[in-house]
Amino acid sequence: MLDYIRLDWDLPILPQLPNDFKSAAILFHPFIQMPNGWEKSKRENPYQNIYPSDEEMINLSEPISWKEVMSKSNLKSYKELSLALQTSTGALRYKYKREDLANLFNSYLEITPDLYYPDSDRTSLFIIDSLLKVLCSKNSNTLYFSEPIYGMNGSFEAQDKSSLEIGNLSPNDLIITDENMDFAFMSIYDSFTTLLLAKEINIENTIKSVNLEALICDKETSLSWFL
Repeated sequence: MLDYIRLDWDLPILPQLPNDFKSAAILFHPFIQMPNGWEKSKRENPYQNIYPSDEEMINLSEPISWKEVMSKSNLKSYKELSLALQTSTGALRYKYKREDLANLFNSYLEITPDLYYPDSDRTSLFIIDSLLKVLCSKNSNTLYFSEPIYGMNGSFEAQDKSSLEIGNLSPNDLIITDENMDFAFMSIYDSFTTLLLAKEINIENTIKSVNLEALICDKETSLSWFL
């Protein structure tokens, strides 16, 4: 079993990895596109905060990539989009805020009905099935989880839980690994991303095999990569 890992945000990720993990990738959570008119049907007053439930997200929405949002909002990189998201949600200290990028992003949202921010605290439900394929790719069936909020940990058979059940194993921080600890993925609080770890050196091939959108970590990449 692998306990949840507390990584220093400002230090390179790779030297902090335990258990012979040699590579890592920062996975971008897709945006959530609900059907046209969905928000209007839900809204009861102009000040109501509307966001899809997990069930609505799974059954009704479509994932939208960061690249598509970048191309339509005139944001030029993953870094700029991450800064725009975190400025808009108040996640950055004043000296790091980029109101210019947030304004570009918010202007795009205003003309794009029923588009919602990605999950920011837990692993996106859109990518859990792909991550399970990775964890089970070397004939692992039993998966182990650890979460630090309530000190819970345990195991389950990969085929026995839905992506919704896995996403709700913890309200925020969570790490899941396969029985051989060849791979692991962990949610990163307040980040719109998930970190995927691997014992193999070339994690890029794994990312491509399941068509995930990601930043491959080099020896300098930290969790504060967007700064």
